[in-house]
Amino acid sequence: MSHADDHEGTRRDFLYYATAGAGAVTAGAAIWPLVNQMNPSADVQALASIRVDVGGVEPGTQITVKWLGKPVFIRRRTEKEIEAGRAVEVDSLPDPIARNGNVAGEVPATDENRTLDEAGEWLVQMGVCTHLGCVPIGDGAGDFGGWFCPCHGSHYDTAGRIRKGPAPENLPVPLAEFVDETTIKLG
Repeated sequence: MSHADDHEGTRRDFLYYATAGAGAVTAGAAIWPLVNQMNPSADVQALASIRVDVGGVEPGTQITVKWLGKPVFIRRRTEKEIEAGRAVEVDSLPDPIARNGNVAGEVPATDENRTLDEAGEWLVQMGVCTHLGCVPIGDGAGDFGGWFCPCHGSHYDTAGRIRKGPAPENLPVPLAEFVDETTIKLG
């Protein structure tokens, strides 16, 4: 084996590595736009967290806001609604899981686990029926004084828990918190 053969092998190795490196960079450049297009758009990222002024919401009324393209019901409940929600036995519910974005893990769907404050006055929940994604009507609608989805007949109680109808789950509670006395932050 001569010195020239030694040099030729090193050169061949360099060409292999250079070609493989160029191929990897080219493949990455081709794949990156496909992966990047799966990220949320700028308008969605901007709405990932919103603040809602609830200073004008009177007991017994609710407002609906749009967050991440979906309606969110923010209800200030009356004492009667709170009592009705707390009187329900969780074991009697079709869906005994709270699905609360503020609580880690699965917790029972008690009224206390679904409300934003300890007194139970504020209820924040996604306004999308868990059956087929319709928007339920509120203000004491349905057989249980909460929300009713007229599309397929799902009845929710004053805590947003499914009580009757085809919906398989309670209305989900998003991540929410009071940032001051009259402002709720979603997300």
